[in-house]
Parts: sequence; structure tokens; C-alpha cells
Amino acid sequence: MILVDIDGETGLVVAKAIGEVTAQDYEQALVPGLEAAIQAHGPVRMLYWFGPEFDGFSPGAVWADAEVGLNHMKDISRIAVVSDNAVISAMVSGVSLFMPMPVRVFADDRIGEANAWLVAAD
Repeated sequence: MILVDIDGETGLVVAKAIGEVTAQDYEQALVPGLEAAIQAHGPVRMLYWFGPEFDGFSPGAVWADAEVGLNHMKDISRIAVVSDNAVISAMVSGVSLFMPMPVRVFADDRIGEANAWLVAAD
């Protein structure tokens, strides 16, 4: 499951992964929330948190995540990924080299720092 929260004032998109994340979670929660924030605020900043409740991705979710990145590459101006999962951290760090926006990975206990980085002026 993906829980999505959007700060109405700043347009900051916060997505929290819980349990197993599926393609349906992207279709029903993340994409509509992200697109609503983009519509209301223009390019947005995004925090994606894979906390201790996260169990993994279904195969379809991996593809859905890639589609979100490709379809909204110019709509997201900064991404912070928060996770203690070494595989996710390594994957995000590797993929971030090809992303046009700044992407940083933070440990779970640094979520406040991630949020501060996201809302800081460029």
C-alpha cells in the first residue's frame, strides 16, 4: 500500500510505502495524488518513505515506479527517498545518476533532514 499526503500550501508530495507495494497502489494512490499536486502547484518535490512497515514490491510495482519516473520526470523538481533498506538505497543511488532532478537518499532516522532538504530554497 502507498499512503499519499500532499501539503496544500507547498505541494510537497509525501508517499509512504507500507506492506507490499503493488502496481495498483501506484494507479490508485500515488499517480492521482502526484498529478493533483502537479496540477495545483506545477513542479513538485517528493518524499518517498520506505519505513520499517515496508515489505517489498510486487513485480508490477517495479514497472509502475519506472513509469511514474519517466512520465513525470519534468514535473518533479527534487526527490528524497527515506529508507534503511540497503537494496532500495543502492537502487535509488544508481538510478539517480540518470535523473534530471536532485535525488538524495536518507536513513529512516534522518527523515527530518530529508524534509528540510526538500523544502529548502534552491
